[in-house]
Amino acid sequence: MSSQIQSVLFELDTSYYGHPYYVSGNALYAAIAQSVPGAVASNLRVSVGSLFVGEYGKIPAATDESRRSIYSTSLPDVERYEDLFIFRDAAQRWLLDSRAREVHNCLTLENHGGRIAVAPQCRFGRPPGGRRYKRTVKVHIHCYLQAYGRQRRDILPIEDDRLDEIQVGGGRNFGLGQLTLVDTQLIDLDELSYASLHASDTFEIDLYAPYVLHSEHPSGDDQSVPWWWETEQPLRERQTKLAFGDHCYDVQTIDHGQTVRYVGDAPIETARNGINRIGTHSKIGFGEFRVRPATVDRVTEMDGSSAATQTRVAAVRSATPQRMEDA
Repeated sequence: MSSQIQSVLFELDTSYYGHPYYVSGNALYAAIAQSVPGAVASNLRVSVGSLFVGEYGKIPAATDESRRSIYSTSLPDVERYEDLFIFRDAAQRWLLDSRAREVHNCLTLENHGGRIAVAPQCRFGRPPGGRRYKRTVKVHIHCYLQAYGRQRRDILPIEDDRLDEIQVGGGRNFGLGQLTLVDTQLIDLDELSYASLHASDTFEIDLYAPYVLHSEHPSGDDQSVPWWWETEQPLRERQTKLAFGDHCYDVQTIDHGQTVRYVGDAPIETARNGINRIGTHSKIGFGEFRVRPATVDRVTEMDGSSAATQTRVAAVRSATPQRMEDA
């Protein structure tokens, strides 16, 4: 596996009909694979795409002085391991409370002939004293591309024209799922700072994508829970479906959005494996996680707001159905 990864930011142009909590890696891979040569597609790996709105915010950091202002319609510089997950954390901790932070974390849904889809934009009202009564923000999608194989150094970065105007999810023949490329960035994992991990002795793992236990797909291998995960409670599982061509395969997973204790002895190496993903179907987004120092609060203070305000994060993203098409 190459140490380089490509960060990609899209803008959603038309409604997305698919997984309600992220754009599946399978959907993104299928779309990108159609626009690149076969040799590139066979050695390409794609993460799930996180959904969020284009807004102003600040990068969470240890001190107020080191917090950088950002606008999520472009990719910020990635200097630390933590920066890899700015737009991938479902709580969207970079958002300011002054920007209706909780409301932004609940995306607008639309009904297209019985198909419930994510709308390409969100509209918000303003208090009567505001200069304008309504404002509109666009929905964005962030994913990572990785390469492996003998020619991996020649694969990334994927050219902009091959990423622009791809379509993902269902209803593509009706124009749904149209994406416009906004920004890309090549990142070398060897050049990032892992200072926060070096400074800690205890760690937790946040699951950012489902981890596969069993897959009916011919290429899928059964996996057990990694020995370096530790939890006092049973992990929440979910059955999903994986679509390849005209066939759908049942996949049993450990659901994303959970936290476990890390009891291994190589946190830096594990952290790098987490961004590249582990286990069955890691090629199409499954098995992504983040290693976090156990002493770091998972919900950071923003703009001096109360801790109670900061902990109220998008219950809609944790209330998950039992079955979901992974289109």
